Amino acid sequence: MAAPARSSMREALAGLAATLCAVASLAAPAAAETRLCNRTSVVTEAAIGVVVADTAATRGWFRLDPGQCRAILQSAESPGRLFLHTRPLGEAPGASLGQPEHLQLCIGEGDFLVPAAQSCRQANTRLAGFVEVKPTVAEGIGVLFLSEEADYDLPQARKAGIQRLLTRMGYDPGPIDGLEGPKTDAALRAFLTDLNLPADAAVLPGIFDRLLAALRAGEGPGFAWCNETGHRIMAALGTEEGRQVATRGWFRLEPGACLKPPVEGQPARVLSFAEAVDAEGRPVLRGVQACIRTSEFEITGTADCAAHGGTLAGFAAVTFDGRRRASLRFREPR
Repeated sequence: MAAPARSSMREALAGLAATLCAVASLAAPAAAETRLCNRTSVVTEAAIGVVVADTAATRGWFRLDPGQCRAILQSAESPGRLFLHTRPLGEAPGASLGQPEHLQLCIGEGDFLVPAAQSCRQANTRLAGFVEVKPTVAEGIGVLFLSEEADYDLPQARKAGIQRLLTRMGYDPGPIDGLEGPKTDAALRAFLTDLNLPADAAVLPGIFDRLLAALRAGEGPGFAWCNETGHRIMAALGTEEGRQVATRGWFRLEPGACLKPPVEGQPARVLSFAEAVDAEGRPVLRGVQACIRTSEFEITGTADCAAHGGTLAGFAAVTFDGRRRASLRFREPR
């Protein structure tokens, strides 16, 4: 989340006055401003870019919870072309809001400011795709909206965002529709009870922080992988029904992350395969033999493993507790 800067970009780069005015500090109040409003069900971080002639500058990150608006510029009218880059939080790696790419500009990490954003000369910066946007201006306020196909209003987006994260954790709030309902209420109560949170926590500003933290910790019903190693882990899921084992992969777990793969139906057993992606490519778990292959896959049975271009690998059985919850935590060998 970007914090207000102590000095404006104008002071830092006097030669880029028009561009710097657009991405100036948010510390001082202003009569006019541009706001970004999140009408999606996804917690999102945004970076802005302003391009004047052949000069560009970028700034980020602005965290926006579903249903939230934030000021991103001190002027309602940008002095140049305005661009936006977004990244979802709490979603699978590589997920996006599906925005087109109009221009490649530099982004950084944390509270960043890149004054010459066409080329990434600063440390810890990289090029990313930005989409050109134009605010709607009314009474001195420019407004930009992040939207998705459901076309929520802001209160609906907030409710849908809570539903989305509850679903990701294995609770069942019903459809992600931004509407009140008994299933959503029951799922939310179960989440608050499991984490010993007060009944009114859902209406407080920090509810999305709570939900994201719980998701990353592997909380909630169902099965979760948690990667406590320093390596990226690639995992595959197996489900056994009758005499058949169906496998699905690959699921990527970054260091420090948890992931809940979808487990459909009521399989007799749930199986897990995983291996660290390092120089040696060593497997982490061994167990029941089932099919895997190098690319994305979903294979039932082992008799025709080779016909699917797969090989047999060892899966470990997952043991659920009485509430149908389980997790596997990968740790470095001692």
